[in-house]
Amino acid sequence: MTFRKVMIALVLCALPAVAFAAGPVKAGKWQMTMQTEMTGMPMKMPPMTFSYCVTKEDAENPEKALPEERKNSDCKRSDVKIDGNVVTWKVTCAKSQMSGDGKITYSEDTFDGGMHMTMPNGGEMNVKYSGKYLGECDK
Repeated sequence: MTFRKVMIALVLCALPAVAFAAGPVKAGKWQMTMQTEMTGMPMKMPPMTFSYCVTKEDAENPEKALPEERKNSDCKRSDVKIDGNVVTWKVTCAKSQMSGDGKITYSEDTFDGGMHMTMPNGGEMNVKYSGKYLGECDK
């Protein structure tokens, strides 16, 4: 798998966590860290950390927070389920023949979870998510 495809897959893996963070959590500023491991990668990828704002409206309506699927992406989400403080989903990418599933569990001020993707060459990618509430959103 080329580096470009790996990066596309990483972005794809980040979207569910950001999107669903608005579901069973409170409004405000959140920080998320992603740690990705891939079979066959010669070096360990560094964790990526970023912050984002969940509005009151998004926190009250998790479906509103879901990003639109990118027009040029062959990856599609399915089986999105929000059960209390647990969010699960599946992803299938037709052209790249990748598929996976993910799960995130939220508490009042934190969340943890992961996503597992399989590739046609037998490779695997595992992403671990962790996040914490930082307070009110920046003005």
